[in-house]
Amino acid sequence: MTLESSDTEFAATYAPYAAEGLLYPGREGSPLLEFAAGGRVLYLFDRSGPYAARPGPARFVIHGLLDPAGTRLLDLDAGEAAEEHLEVVGVSAVTGRGPILSVGRRVWVVQARVLLVLGGFGTLPPAQPGDWATFRTLPPLHGFLPPSS
Repeated sequence: MTLESSDTEFAATYAPYAAEGLLYPGREGSPLLEFAAGGRVLYLFDRSGPYAARPGPARFVIHGLLDPAGTRLLDLDAGEAAEEHLEVVGVSAVTGRGPILSVGRRVWVVQARVLLVLGGFGTLPPAQPGDWATFRTLPPLHGFLPPSS
């Protein structure tokens, strides 16, 4: 079971949800990109190949694999807060909360201070755009350079 058929197809499919931020110069030989967006510095596993992106203003599709134990829909009717939140955990994972903008077969696009494309290998809770979710990703976050970036 896969979440993506190729890196270029995944980047093209989710290009409308690319996060805007600042890419810092990378250390030679490191597979992690240092990307500042949404008031956070995220370390993204480079899925576009070395030297594909230049330091400075950039757009990346940020893709995380959901940890099922830390992922659920919020019950706003029960008073749970509808406030975007994103916190970096370890080197390359996040926890957060935000509205779901798009729902695919095993993918949610969530706005949690920054746009995130979040996938799961198992069944995700039944959701629709407009629902709110709280989530935790497993490391590493992946960074895809969208076409024509």
